[in-house]
Amino acid sequence: MLRPDGLPGAVVVDARARDLRTDPDGNPVAAETHLSAEIDYHGGWRLTALCADPPDGRLTELLGASVAAGFRRRVQEVLPEQYADASRLHLLLDDFPVATLVSGVAFGAVPVGGDGPVHLPQTDLCSGWRSDGTIMLEITRDRIVPAVTGPEAPDLASADDLAWHERPPLTPLALRRARRLDVWDEDGVLRLDSLYRDSHVDADGHETVVHEYTLSGRVDPDDFRIVDVVATPRVLPWIECPSAAASAQRLAGRPVRELRPAVRREFTGVSTCTHLNDQMRQLADVPALVWFSAVR
Repeated sequence: MLRPDGLPGAVVVDARARDLRTDPDGNPVAAETHLSAEIDYHGGWRLTALCADPPDGRLTELLGASVAAGFRRRVQEVLPEQYADASRLHLLLDDFPVATLVSGVAFGAVPVGGDGPVHLPQTDLCSGWRSDGTIMLEITRDRIVPAVTGPEAPDLASADDLAWHERPPLTPLALRRARRLDVWDEDGVLRLDSLYRDSHVDADGHETVVHEYTLSGRVDPDDFRIVDVVATPRVLPWIECPSAAASAQRLAGRPVRELRPAVRREFTGVSTCTHLNDQMRQLADVPALVWFSAVR
């Protein structure tokens, strides 16, 4: 999520997704999708430009829509088979709402009070924004949303050079949402390992982490039900945020194919985290990754 014209300008989206498998000799075979888009951030988050490689002419039906509430439903209506098949194109579009929201970290401390009515952020949306939590009490007292200050963002590719596709360097005021899901067979059970990170680059080009989780678990290959899963919070902005990690254990026994609607419907309130929810919803892609590996 880039801001080439600074804070007053539009958000320019460079979104990339890749499916990759390694053959018995460790050689990679990959398929990729690339999206370019522009979002009028100050005009209701309207989608003003969108193109894909490989192309899909139906994407023009999304132009003019807000990438806020209702956008994911609209994507499902326009591209129903992409939603059903957990495609790379759907995965990228599915990230637009929250990635746009988190890109607002570029504005730092934002006043929420003033001479008129005070419009506070939605309370009890998640663990971090609980009404009696540290951040909401501070907002109520000081009438500002404190700036998020995370640790430096180490290079993700240094741990596994096959794990990530090409990612151009971030420019000042940009946000990057990086997600990885690895699936492999181990003793007749599918093992999964997932990493999720939001990072932000300040005006001086310094990249820091805003959110970061890992997920690990096992999936039954016969019916694709989750055997067990553990979420580990690594970087989160508010004191109460890490308590939401326990919500991942509620996935045990569920079919991964049902996770996208189930998580959106059931994982709400102060025991959850909207960012962890996105990572858990991504586990619906496990069958698609198994299929990708099997047919190549």
